[in-house]
Amino acid sequence: MAGTFTTRTVTLATGATETMHDLTNACSAFLREVAHGRNGLLNVFTPHATSGLAVIETGAGSDDDLLAALRDILPADGRWQDRHGGPGRGGGHVLPALVPPHATLPVVDGELQLGPSQSVVLVNSDRDSSERAVRLSFLS
Repeated sequence: MAGTFTTRTVTLATGATETMHDLTNACSAFLREVAHGRNGLLNVFTPHATSGLAVIETGAGSDDDLLAALRDILPADGRWQDRHGGPGRGGGHVLPALVPPHATLPVVDGELQLGPSQSVVLVNSDRDSSERAVRLSFLS
């Protein structure tokens, strides 16, 4: 049987602050529509220079800890070579090297296979853009 590939773009309102947006429900809803009980892979991708994707526990403080750690590692100051987007934004352009813009996750019997405390999140460091796109792709 030949494999199938289905893809969709989801647009998120991220506001004007550094944020993490939980995508787990959107991923599961997409798989309910397209996986039909099949096994495969879900690829999640964000095409932005200042965003990444992480699989992390949310709601217990880890999400805030990750944002704080990224602020420590990538401070919004003038030390960065990349000054695209204005002063203090160069560190955000390094973010995808630390939090990659993609994640590939197993799907078994049409269900996303995450651990009990894991969530798929968009990590966005851009305070100037209020929307972000995320592409969900299922391959079986």
